Amino acid sequence: MSCVSLPYFPVVYHTIMMNFIEIVLCRFESCFSRKAAFRWFVTITVGLMLRSDKLGLTSVIRDLALSPGSYDSMLHFFRASSWSLEDIRRRWFSAAMDHAPLYREGCFHVLVGDGVKQSKEGRRMPGVKKLFQESENSSKPEYIHGHMFGGLGILAGSVRSWACIPLSIRLHDGLKAAREWKGAAVSSASHVVQMVEDAYQAALAFGDCLLLLDRYFLTVPALEKLKTLNSSGAARMEVITKAKKSCTAYEKPGSRKPGRGRPPKKGAAVRLKELFVSHKEQFQDAEIELYGKKESIRYYCIDLLWGQKLYQELRFVLVEMDGIQSILASTSLALDPLSVIRLYSYRFRIECTFRELKQQVGAFCYHFWSKHMPKLSYYQKKDEPSPLERVENEKSRRKVLEAVRAIEMHMALSCIAMGILQIVSIRFAREFRPGQIRYQRTPSRGRVSEAAPAEPGFKSTFPPWENTPCIWVCPQRMYRLPHSSMILSVPASPGSIFFLFRSGEPWHARIGSIPSNRISRQMGRLSKKLISLSVRFS
Repeated sequence: MSCVSLPYFPVVYHTIMMNFIEIVLCRFESCFSRKAAFRWFVTITVGLMLRSDKLGLTSVIRDLALSPGSYDSMLHFFRASSWSLEDIRRRWFSAAMDHAPLYREGCFHVLVGDGVKQSKEGRRMPGVKKLFQESENSSKPEYIHGHMFGGLGILAGSVRSWACIPLSIRLHDGLKAAREWKGAAVSSASHVVQMVEDAYQAALAFGDCLLLLDRYFLTVPALEKLKTLNSSGAARMEVITKAKKSCTAYEKPGSRKPGRGRPPKKGAAVRLKELFVSHKEQFQDAEIELYGKKESIRYYCIDLLWGQKLYQELRFVLVEMDGIQSILASTSLALDPLSVIRLYSYRFRIECTFRELKQQVGAFCYHFWSKHMPKLSYYQKKDEPSPLERVENEKSRRKVLEAVRAIEMHMALSCIAMGILQIVSIRFAREFRPGQIRYQRTPSRGRVSEAAPAEPGFKSTFPPWENTPCIWVCPQRMYRLPHSSMILSVPASPGSIFFLFRSGEPWHARIGSIPSNRISRQMGRLSKKLISLSVRFS
């Protein structure tokens, strides 16, 4: 019996990929105290990977041909007490550790962190507040109302095929008024400190790590928190970030002068921006690969003290490329300057991950709210209490916290769905045919898009969606068709998804065009017939 191939890759690789997804998802079964909750976890995660639109959770209902009556059960899953978000995050860390080809810089894994702001129009969504966003994009307003998240990822793959696998995305702002509520797990720390805490929790699972951050996170509280966490000895984490051009550092203090008084903690002040001129002769020329291209740069490295009342020694690397001047900083004094420059260039991968989370998985397309949440006023004054401060009833507080929990669970499932697609795109990159790789923008060399494994998975698992709004169905007596157009089926265990594969010629017959509002109902009936179908031929 000859194997029938999908348009994207041979059927044997499709089966291997599906088995891999099953292995990863089954690792989470022990995180749920009820089997029904675990089944919803698998259903929603697969639905996020295969969804065709970003219209909330109803897209999962439509694309998986679920009964419309299951929508309430799906919403209840996000507010259920049968799972722990921390357990799911830890299990996802271990899954990424075991299955992803993680990148290592010496003895360090490389974590990438950044904040992301998502505009939300819902006035009864907890955590929504007025946010200021800096952007060179003229389409983005200066002020928005929305959620402030802290995202964390880990680099996987190789230099030619990067991926920043999302590990966690958590709400970092807008919930401080609820930190005194019963059962509320809300941190009182700032956004930058929470980012360091989240990264260190990942370092406990992955081992020693380097954390790449942008210049917003170079603050004294963040470095103090990092020093406190590293002092525990459970794991070691170093930070590579960017400094502002107005940054001022200090030389090391000289020898103590005789007489009374405490020894000096710092030396003379050094304005780093002025070093581009005063130390111009000490800059070194080098060629380094940045963003996939060879670039000629000039750099100068110097170790100085930084931070008011902290005075921690940092390694500053001043870089000049094509007339653009940048100042990089590292808490590790063992990294050579060129490694600091190269590693910081990898930070941009998390921006690509945020884009894919928005465009491919629809991670930020959630609409969780609570009627117990007071309505947000867009014109609220500073001296007026926030909506969370107006919640006084214990039951209302519990319902609001359930909505917060639902938002973070949705983000966790989106991270898992996107991470699985990225791991598949890296591990099976050689099995994709070049002419069939899907890109949303200009193709990159050696890089398989996260959308590539989702596209064939969607079409092969659910063939009727291929030509919507027209429905395509199998003839009732398929075993009488010629062998050239017969179906090759993969035996499926009870409760698992049944996959159908076809040859280049259409094996299904068109029965006419059906209005889009009837597609979901027809697909529900059709999927029941497909699941019970099994065709064998010699």
